[in-house]
Amino acid sequence: QVQLVESGGGLVQAGGSLRLSCAASGRTLSSYTMGWFRQAPGKEREFVVGISWRGGSTDYADSVKGRFTISRDNAKNTVYLQMNSLKPEDTAVYYCAARGGYYAVINPNEYAYWGQGTQVTVSS
Repeated sequence: QVQLVESGGGLVQAGGSLRLSCAASGRTLSSYTMGWFRQAPGKEREFVVGISWRGGSTDYADSVKGRFTISRDNAKNTVYLQMNSLKPEDTAVYYCAARGGYYAVINPNEYAYWGQGTQVTVSS
């Protein structure tokens, strides 16, 4: 079992930045591929970005390419999401998730473990 806890969300103006963290406990994070998802009110949960278990491969949604950066520190059992140039449409609850495969996938059903989410609100 892996327990995931996100932090770092908040309210920011458009154009601003936030860094989300996802801390894992229970098992070492290095065994898992990690993903960040988000869900806005009235919308389905959508894939934002993923990183392979060793960190050598990343995959970004087109909507965040060039603005968001995922990274992982397996020694600290933590995954990060640096979000720059934030837009109002980035407003959502952000979730981190873990899966046992080698590479990130966009289907949330492929992830076995989820955090509770952290709210990100971008004002215009």
